[in-house]
Amino acid sequence: MTKLRTFEFLAVDLDGLAERPGRIALLVNAEGRMSPAARRLNRLTKGAVARLLEAERWEKAKQGEVISLAYPAGLAAEALDVVKLERRPAVAEARKAGAALASAVGGKALTLIGEGTARLPQMALALALRGYAVVNHKSESAEAPEAALVMCAKPEETGKAAASLLAVAEGVAFTRDLVSEPANVLTTEEFAARLQALTELGVEVEVLEEDRMAELGMNALLAVGQGSAAPSKMVVMRWKGAEGDPLALVGKGVVFDTGGISLKPGPGMEDMTMDMGGAGTVAGVMKALALRKAPAHVVGLVGLVENMPSGTAMRPGDIVKSMKGDTIEILNTDAEGRLVLCDVLWYAQEHVKPAAMVDLATLTGACIVALGHENAAVYANEEGFAEDFLKAAKTEGEGAWRMPLAQAYDDMLKSPLADMKNIGGRPAGSITAAQFLKRFVRDDVPWIHLDIAGVAKVKSATALAPAGATGWGVLSLDRMIRDRFETKDD
Repeated sequence: MTKLRTFEFLAVDLDGLAERPGRIALLVNAEGRMSPAARRLNRLTKGAVARLLEAERWEKAKQGEVISLAYPAGLAAEALDVVKLERRPAVAEARKAGAALASAVGGKALTLIGEGTARLPQMALALALRGYAVVNHKSESAEAPEAALVMCAKPEETGKAAASLLAVAEGVAFTRDLVSEPANVLTTEEFAARLQALTELGVEVEVLEEDRMAELGMNALLAVGQGSAAPSKMVVMRWKGAEGDPLALVGKGVVFDTGGISLKPGPGMEDMTMDMGGAGTVAGVMKALALRKAPAHVVGLVGLVENMPSGTAMRPGDIVKSMKGDTIEILNTDAEGRLVLCDVLWYAQEHVKPAAMVDLATLTGACIVALGHENAAVYANEEGFAEDFLKAAKTEGEGAWRMPLAQAYDDMLKSPLADMKNIGGRPAGSITAAQFLKRFVRDDVPWIHLDIAGVAKVKSATALAPAGATGWGVLSLDRMIRDRFETKDD
């Protein structure tokens, strides 16, 4: 598993700067006003800092930008990275600076001189997340980044605030690791084993096997995996940091999706290792909650299956009965994620009794057609719940866009042979998928469906992630849980 950069927070030590190894980062505001540390570094480098701050290059630099002075005279460090940042930056500016610094520094040892600058915990979060190295299976994998030493005015207070955010960063990294793994490594059994390991952090974990799911009538989920040699599983993770009815997080965990008998085209099928992205996000949130000891009651439920074509696979035209009791006509075996989610959603309502539910899935290509790779699609049955999530997503800088639900879309799922079809045709494909899931949500349960097909894994680097798995949703869900579902001290 990926090891993120670790951080130590200490008081400013001006006398030790000359001998600090690796790289030194200095924060300076737009006016170029030099702090005590800046003056000391300027003296050590024989005026190099002052020359930079008087240069046109500094004037044109944007907030959060980094200008590096390589091998500065008078310092043991191999570079002095000067970061343009105000003393009281906005969260987005602090994160931008941290991400830019991560790109400049790589995995080298870092001394960040924060002095009295606010938002240092946000900088640390961005440094950790943007410095994430994708898990790979090369013979020579990248080494873990060296530790960062943050010198600041209030190290104990800053370190405590950073620890909570860095716990969430660990959750994001867990999600990215899971989504990045190939399907021959992250099988349904291996996925379940990695989730069971969360018991070491205090999470209660239960794994339901195929025989138990069959007893419960989870035939829609089981139909998806019946063509694979890999056993289907459902994993239930409970973090009980508070009393009361829990928030349920439900994730689609298709570890590989060939499309089944409705086989996908060959080109690009290798990307279907990420079709467990919803389950990966749920896992990341659960790890984050446990690491930061969140005062909240949250249950994560994920359906783990593999969708393969074989002599035992479900076929177009099959009719299956869900756990709810509704029958579903299978017109396309590549619309399998909703079959997994519908049974897990119903199980959650029957056995977890949630106060609210959020499901996540890399569900439809139609979502990518509609929103590209900038936003996840957000569907909800309650306005207040939807607004709470959208506010959290905006705060955390994760793209999310509200989409409609309506009877006309639901009517597109009518079947002459069963209670519903599993697809509604090409038009509004992401919406009809959401309408399908809504049929398995009770009217009195606040519910959000997040179609993350376009944001779970991307080809180009984002603000806080290198190209590849993003861990989208961990930050936003953690923020919403903090704001809406945590018990507050009187």
